[in-house]
Amino acid sequence: MGILQIAVVIVILVLLVKPMGTYLYNVFSNEANRTDKWFGFIERPIFAMIGLKERKGMTWKTYALSFIVTNIVLVAISYLILRIQNMLPLNPNGIGSMEETLTFNTVISFMTNTNLQHYSGESGLSYFSQMAVIIMMMFTSAATGFSVAIAFVRGITSKGETIGNFFEDFVKAHTRVFFPLAFIVAMLLVALQVPLTLQPTVTVTTVEGVEQQIAIGPVAALESIKHIGTNGGGFFGVNSAHPFENPNALTNVIEILSMWVLSAALPYTFGLFAKNRKQGWVIFSSMMILFVMFLSLIYTAESSGNPAMNRLGIDAAQGSMEGKEVRFGIPQSALFSTVTTAATTGSVNSMHDTLTPLGGITPLALMMLNCVFGGKGVGLINMLMYAILAVFLAGLMVGRTPEFLGRKIEAREIKLIAIAILAHPLIILASTAIALATDLGKAGITNPAFHGISQVLYEYTSSAANNGSGFEGLGDNTPFWNISTGVVMLFGRYVSMVAMLAVAGSMLRKQWVPETIGTFRTDNRLFAGILIGTVLIIGALTFLPGIVLGPIAEHLTIR
Repeated sequence: MGILQIAVVIVILVLLVKPMGTYLYNVFSNEANRTDKWFGFIERPIFAMIGLKERKGMTWKTYALSFIVTNIVLVAISYLILRIQNMLPLNPNGIGSMEETLTFNTVISFMTNTNLQHYSGESGLSYFSQMAVIIMMMFTSAATGFSVAIAFVRGITSKGETIGNFFEDFVKAHTRVFFPLAFIVAMLLVALQVPLTLQPTVTVTTVEGVEQQIAIGPVAALESIKHIGTNGGGFFGVNSAHPFENPNALTNVIEILSMWVLSAALPYTFGLFAKNRKQGWVIFSSMMILFVMFLSLIYTAESSGNPAMNRLGIDAAQGSMEGKEVRFGIPQSALFSTVTTAATTGSVNSMHDTLTPLGGITPLALMMLNCVFGGKGVGLINMLMYAILAVFLAGLMVGRTPEFLGRKIEAREIKLIAIAILAHPLIILASTAIALATDLGKAGITNPAFHGISQVLYEYTSSAANNGSGFEGLGDNTPFWNISTGVVMLFGRYVSMVAMLAVAGSMLRKQWVPETIGTFRTDNRLFAGILIGTVLIIGALTFLPGIVLGPIAEHLTIR
């Protein structure tokens, strides 16, 4: 029954890939289509207001500078709002201003699409801050990632001279993708009893005769874009395990599909840009095979239960329900945990800290690879990075100059890809080592031995992958953790994005190479196997020692 539940959700997703991927292509292809008629009347005043009349294309450097400056301005405004939220309107519960290092961590977290929360959602922010900072940045960070992904795809597939205009892509991502989808999902959630109100905290009298404060607010509005934009975080401290955020199995499925569908559809969109749909399906299939592999691991581990409990005669299924909501059970909890870390959303409907050691490998590994569907655009960029690298390695083995989509892969592209690949493990493993070697870092660990290592490793992996979920057993609201994870989030977001835009700019300048009988094809099953192998080998070489020191060592000690 559990496998059937999972299979149904995956089938629904696959059915949505083609229509959603086609729609995204129509939005960003800059070719006349029906979406212009539907949304043009909204966009024209916006373009006029920001002075974007001609919408000229940009070089990769101008594109990168544009999105970075835009993000800096939004961070500055958001920082100011959180620091003075006690003086701003829509604060019926009288919540005070946020502490400096926590404010730094929060604005960086939401601007980088990480949404790591070192504060408790319902008690840390006013309604105004939730809407003007958190929800606003959930839209803008998702739109930024989406725009960069589309620019990268244009760079490696187009015969034009530019990768597009960031501001045009940024506006279209809002008006044609995130606003409409977020509205639809919010209305569905409201219909399924998720709150959407600006009323203050409700005071009720319990059956014991004592008063209890029940937090409410614009929950559905945040939940919709939180998942559509693969943002993560939560209105409440316990995230999507809270019954107001995720009341039942139906809302659980809606939230899973919401955070998964756009990332899953992007490979098909890439195939349309490349004028080769098979190419898109190869990328999608590679992602899905990796996804199912890691989903099988967590589902099997959680269904088997804790070995120590099994030795005591406790039922396996009962033992593995620790930290999970009864209304979801093991299948929906395992699927949610896999999707939220594959799509780098960070939303959780169960506590990852209570996963079995082997089950905890799945969310860790998916964030370490950061290319199995991934967040808004980042997953596709990273998988295409691995695809280019796979072509390069295959070319070396057969003694041919490697080519990808009609362009030669040369030293410049490989150097930039190497920077992106090496930066990810460097910032994770170096930060983990520093935290474990210093008193300031070790002070936050609440579990001794190997599980404590997993907590620290997970925190920095989640930050670097712009995921934001946590083991939640770490005492992380301290200056050390706020600043260190903030820096990791910045590097994890922008180093790879800028490097891959540089790759797109380099590819765009190259002459097209005609396909011959000796051209290594990248749209068949053989290449899918090579691509999967490349991802797993590089991932194992960089992260396996960390996995061994944490989850695997913990598993061996409790058997």
